[in-house]
Amino acid sequence: MADFTGLQHESRYKLVCVAGPSPLFYIARHPHEQAGQAAMKAFYYQRASMPLERAYAGQWAREAGHPDNIVLLHPSTGQKGKISSPEGWYDAGDYNKYIVNSGITMGTLLSLYEDYPQYCKGIRLNIPESNNKIPDILDEVSYNLRWMLTMQDPADGGVYHKLTNASFDGMIMPEQATQPRYVVKKSTAATLDFAAVTAQAARVYAKIDKPLALACREAATKAWQWALQHPKEPYRQDEMNKQFQPPVVTGEYGNAQFDDELSWAAAELFTTTKDEQYRPHINRMAVRYWQVPSWGQVGVLAYYTMARYDAGMKKDVIAFADNLLSGSDSTTYQVVMGKKAGDFTWGSNSVVANQGIALMQAYKFTKDKRYLNGAVALLDYLMGRNATGYCYLTGFGSKRVMHPHHRVSVADGIPEPVPGLLAGGPNPGMQDKCTTYVSKVPDEAYTDDDCSYASNEIAINWNAPLVYLIWAIEAAYPR
Repeated sequence: MADFTGLQHESRYKLVCVAGPSPLFYIARHPHEQAGQAAMKAFYYQRASMPLERAYAGQWAREAGHPDNIVLLHPSTGQKGKISSPEGWYDAGDYNKYIVNSGITMGTLLSLYEDYPQYCKGIRLNIPESNNKIPDILDEVSYNLRWMLTMQDPADGGVYHKLTNASFDGMIMPEQATQPRYVVKKSTAATLDFAAVTAQAARVYAKIDKPLALACREAATKAWQWALQHPKEPYRQDEMNKQFQPPVVTGEYGNAQFDDELSWAAAELFTTTKDEQYRPHINRMAVRYWQVPSWGQVGVLAYYTMARYDAGMKKDVIAFADNLLSGSDSTTYQVVMGKKAGDFTWGSNSVVANQGIALMQAYKFTKDKRYLNGAVALLDYLMGRNATGYCYLTGFGSKRVMHPHHRVSVADGIPEPVPGLLAGGPNPGMQDKCTTYVSKVPDEAYTDDDCSYASNEIAINWNAPLVYLIWAIEAAYPR
């Protein structure tokens, strides 16, 4: 370990020792600002249905893909015809759009704005909407929010699980992908995630875009009612494909337990409406059972929301952070991540970022520097202080990710990948069977190869907690 606290001059440095010189590193008051801007700007690069102009996208400018103004109702919906469902973000390395994964993504980004509004208002992303009066982060979030609103059936309030091709596109540019697009059956998980996001958006946009806020509030209450009437409507793709054609083989985001989604939706609706009907549905689970949020387990998002004004929930969030920190100083890289091999799963880098969010939640309530320092260490892990030596954020680091499993980055003919994308990270499951892995050790099970969707894909729900973590840390230090 090396401590550079005594160095006060902002510059680039390197450490020279017997083994040779280190990579260049920065000492600065706000060393992560550019990385934070890039990680948020990455959502712009994921936009469907619009061209990315050179003025905003630079060398990654491209034609519009997937207008999605004519989307077929898959037979699994029990309906015939088509809907219009444009805009939104491509979910990951593929070109489909998924409500469940948009749920945790949007909840994380909206919570960042709620927790650090003044800091977020000062962020400039150079996107087409940058010159209006709305903060850039909310402009970008609204691009996906407007798409989500089109996925609700206005007749009954239920929400279609995803908008997708029947099968994945090849490694081609978006404008070259012309397979028919479908919305598939409604599901309880999608509808509750939608209810949570739109309820939260209703209060975030209340003073910024009143028509959008009102539309979100109405959509949230209708979705809630549908979910109460359909409390156990899972999305099981294999079963669906036995009954309906064409078979759909894209990302499933299947889920059969909905207590966590119900609790999160109830917490957001209660916070927005102050209607007591929602409070009994907020599940108060013992802290020892808490997990950092993921698309399939969003229960802790309810506690983060309630902790803003509920003293009991606040204590629970702090206890959760304490459990995470316990023993982290004895790990190889002195971080929370890696206390157990099970941390290294699909999207392990999002586990890291969400651990950091939990610590920043505790720091927000206590101002105890232990939590802030623990969060900074986790960000250090993502930026290169890890067993592989990679900075996992494209466009950054002396040892950087160059070949993510991301269709645009593969197909655009540009040597550098689209910047600001967080690679999934070490995953000893190696489900892609890519042959370029060099280690099966859990924290080294990573390969910078576009064949590796198990360790080197990107996804919006991985970028969102990184954005939160960076900006929360930067907001903790005065400008």
